[in-house]
Amino acid sequence: MSATTSNVTSSITSSITSSITSSRVDDIVRRSATRHPDRVALVFEDRTWTYAALDDAVSRAAAHLLGLGLVAGDRVATVGVNSDAYLLAFLGCARAGLVHVPVNYALTGPELTYLLGDSGARVALVDVALRDSVESVRADTALERVLLLHGGDDAVLPGWSEGDVPVVEVRTADTDLVQLLYTSGTTSQPKGAMMTHRALVHEYVSSIVGLDLREDDAPLHSMPLYHSAQMHVFLLPYLAVGATNHLLTRPDVAAILEHVQADGIGSLFLAPTVWVPLSNHPDLDTADLSALRKAYYGASIMPLPVRDRLQQRLPGLGFWNCFGQSEIGPLATVLCPEEHAERPEACGRTVLFVEARVVDPEGEDVPAGEPGELLYRSPQLCAGYWNKPDATDEAFRDGWFHSGDLVTRDEGGYLTVVDRIKDVINTGGVMVASREVEDALYTHPAVAEVAVIATPHERWVEAVTAVVVLRPGQSVTETELVDHARSTLAPFKLPKAIHFVDELPRNQSGKLLKRVLRDDLAERPATS
Repeated sequence: MSATTSNVTSSITSSITSSITSSRVDDIVRRSATRHPDRVALVFEDRTWTYAALDDAVSRAAAHLLGLGLVAGDRVATVGVNSDAYLLAFLGCARAGLVHVPVNYALTGPELTYLLGDSGARVALVDVALRDSVESVRADTALERVLLLHGGDDAVLPGWSEGDVPVVEVRTADTDLVQLLYTSGTTSQPKGAMMTHRALVHEYVSSIVGLDLREDDAPLHSMPLYHSAQMHVFLLPYLAVGATNHLLTRPDVAAILEHVQADGIGSLFLAPTVWVPLSNHPDLDTADLSALRKAYYGASIMPLPVRDRLQQRLPGLGFWNCFGQSEIGPLATVLCPEEHAERPEACGRTVLFVEARVVDPEGEDVPAGEPGELLYRSPQLCAGYWNKPDATDEAFRDGWFHSGDLVTRDEGGYLTVVDRIKDVINTGGVMVASREVEDALYTHPAVAEVAVIATPHERWVEAVTAVVVLRPGQSVTETELVDHARSTLAPFKLPKAIHFVDELPRNQSGKLLKRVLRDDLAERPATS
């Protein structure tokens, strides 16, 4: 056999093997449709989708997108609140070999322009109410078309739900990109994590195993689908196991309680910023929530009094703490219900496909209980950052991904987050973890929320500065709060200044935006 013949044969064999052995994101729905064609896959408003109907709609969506002249690898932005059309846009992109770009629907102006421009999206699929916002920045991007997802005369959803089912012949490998998952931008400008089919499918398996996701859970999804947690930790994994999924446009507490009761919801993921008002809602004590057995949270700390109140009301309710970041799909660790009592501060142990190290600044593993940076190695990881080779090189070093999280790990392998490394405050040459100061201030009965950041200081370079939201009807002075913290904190950790505000800046997934606070307070340096 000649070298040329051998190379051709090798190429053909590689192509065939790839098509047989690869597992793509859209295969999740196709396989569930084969097993359970007539089972209800998704309920949204007045529309109900069986698995067979959902899979057919994915093929129509893929064919429609390719019919626009898009080719494999092109980016398609989606700007909208939760809907069945939003899910179909993502799965349609996956089946068409396109790269989906989920965009925070609250963004406008320069922030929206940045994401659309950085991604190089050629098409945007948008809600009716958001069309003008996208059109207003279109000239500064590569967008060629802005199409309605649903709700208008020219929307794409009706065409995706009816008619013949096309055969979509696109050769896509599981190593191809399927999504640019932009980081939340809590500490810097958002970066597009390049997620492959392979990475997300591995993450789905980790979620199913680590969170005990089952086909009879009857999950409710209300957190934004543009965020990786709701889409990739819950909705897609639940579609993989064949569950009947209920979808809400937004996490409205009254609507959540109504659906839990009416639909027999057994599984619910919410950010702590939604669990808090739910635990205080007047309907909590009267609604029949007996079906609810699984409660999941992530993105920020769950206040212990909130969890206690919910478990007193629902003794059979188990809590899972989900921790990770966009770059790893995003689930990296889980703290299960039976582990909460002994380790309430921990974020758990690594999930099935994630390996972790905790290292010092020189890259050496630290002893158990000592703080260090959390590193990951996993098939769930992104392939790097879109258009940012320097940031990719900085994050991926020596065969490990550097998370930027400062953590400790005990002898049992349980991780506890100390802080984001960028949020550690260097005051007078001494390092202070902002989370430790926050925990001390949270114990004051007048404090509802608190964020601790570094601000410029003429003597200490960086000053420990607290931004506090008070509980309704409560009052406390700056001096009283500092005196309260003095009982648990060393003097150098005490806030040099405390600012009282009505609310803290957060993104739509509930994550605190400390960079916004730092920018706002940069012109008001502490001097004491």
